Amino acid sequence: MERVDVLVIGAGMAGASAAYELSAQRTVVVLERESQPGYHSTGRSAALYTQTYGPAAIRALTVASWDFYTNPPAGFTDHTLLTPRGVLIIGREHETARLDAEFDGGRRLTPSVERFDRAQVLARAPFLRPDYVGGGVWEPDARDIDVHALHQGCLRGLKARGGRVVTDADVRGLARRGGLWVADTAAGTFAAPVLVNAAGAWADAMARLAGVATVGLVPKRRTAITFDPVFADPADKAGLDGWPMVSDIAETFYVKPDAGRLLASPADQTPVEPCDVQPEDIDVAETVDRLEQASRFTVRRLAHRWAGLRSFVADKVPVVGFAPDAEGFFWLAGQGGYGIQTAPALGRVAAALATGGDLPEDVRALGVAASDLSPGRPALIGKGGMS
Repeated sequence: MERVDVLVIGAGMAGASAAYELSAQRTVVVLERESQPGYHSTGRSAALYTQTYGPAAIRALTVASWDFYTNPPAGFTDHTLLTPRGVLIIGREHETARLDAEFDGGRRLTPSVERFDRAQVLARAPFLRPDYVGGGVWEPDARDIDVHALHQGCLRGLKARGGRVVTDADVRGLARRGGLWVADTAAGTFAAPVLVNAAGAWADAMARLAGVATVGLVPKRRTAITFDPVFADPADKAGLDGWPMVSDIAETFYVKPDAGRLLASPADQTPVEPCDVQPEDIDVAETVDRLEQASRFTVRRLAHRWAGLRSFVADKVPVVGFAPDAEGFFWLAGQGGYGIQTAPALGRVAAALATGGDLPEDVRALGVAASDLSPGRPALIGKGGMS
């Protein structure tokens, strides 16, 4: 049996970022059920950094991640983690009030956000149909994230500090014995006084295995496609790589450039059991239909199609903290669709709380309290959580 200070279950972005931060002061082993880290949600992200997306706590954690993204530690990566993109939230004529609310909410933490009229929207996203657009909200500082560079930087940093990742380590048993969490896995037995449950869509399953109350985690399927848009005039495709990400205010689709093509999703959120999720034909068809209603191009052939899992609890705020019913069992779950953009801050938050500290000062200054993230918070009681 190998003993360390902290065991982390899951080597996706959540587990990797927390383990990276924890390894600065603790010995850490990360247990990953797959043969490579980041196979599930981490490897299937739309990869956008946006400070105006999600509940208030998510927006604050995203803002708190900005400094890491723009000035990572020396040696963390040889690549730029963020590259300019911009995100444009669009609405139709009858959605003006929703756009106004989006603008007001966005500029509370992000003063650079602008309210656009139809002409300004079409100037930024010329592929849209003029009769579809009533206006928009423009976030100029939204960026594409190099997810691979961020994830690998965390894993390299962990290993440089003496930590390690054990792959093909499906956890078969979890038990608290002698003040330690003992994990029986396909790759051996490991023990630590603190166990970080960063198992993504499988986090509630890990809790049940350990005899710990669950938090009501619901994995939801999200579909994505990539394709080459076809215009009546091929010249209309000029400048595609510089187009922003466009999402409609009703969250029925989003589209963004991706390696010379367009990546799009119907923004579906279909509850499913944890699995290696695959796209459904109906969701792919809805993606194409919604895009063609809003844009001046057609979609004749797909380059690729896939699906990923985004796991939420009732209030859509991540669950970060020690379980109230099990000593040493630490939750790091429920990141939903915000796990990549908040990873640097959530890694620091998890490391601080898991070692008995308080939230980092910059996170607290943005209005986030440990109680907002706690697995025992009132918002989770009676809504599938703590059962």
